[in-house]
Amino acid sequence: HFGSFALLWIRGGSQHNAALNIISTLKEQLGDLDKVEQVVKVFGIVQSTDDFKEQHLVIDGCSDVIMEVFGEEATGYHARSAIGTGTLPIDISVEVEAVVQIKD
Repeated sequence: HFGSFALLWIRGGSQHNAALNIISTLKEQLGDLDKVEQVVKVFGIVQSTDDFKEQHLVIDGCSDVIMEVFGEEATGYHARSAIGTGTLPIDISVEVEAVVQIKD
């Protein structure tokens, strides 16, 4: 749950785990990450207080991991959006989804 002092925790937190879960799922389903044509978009929802306005920085942490794995060229470069909410299921801090184009 992110509040006004959460910027100290942003790097290395649950958003990184979310990115690793996305990458792990892709590997499991595709068998090989080289089958990813492009990460098109990452959308993140951050559980945060009303005074926290840095949701985009939280989701940047997820984007950073994706860019490290897939590269900053066409495959890893993607659109990103983030919103805040007062609650998420099972009290998780971050929920992230990705739209990924797969090679034919």
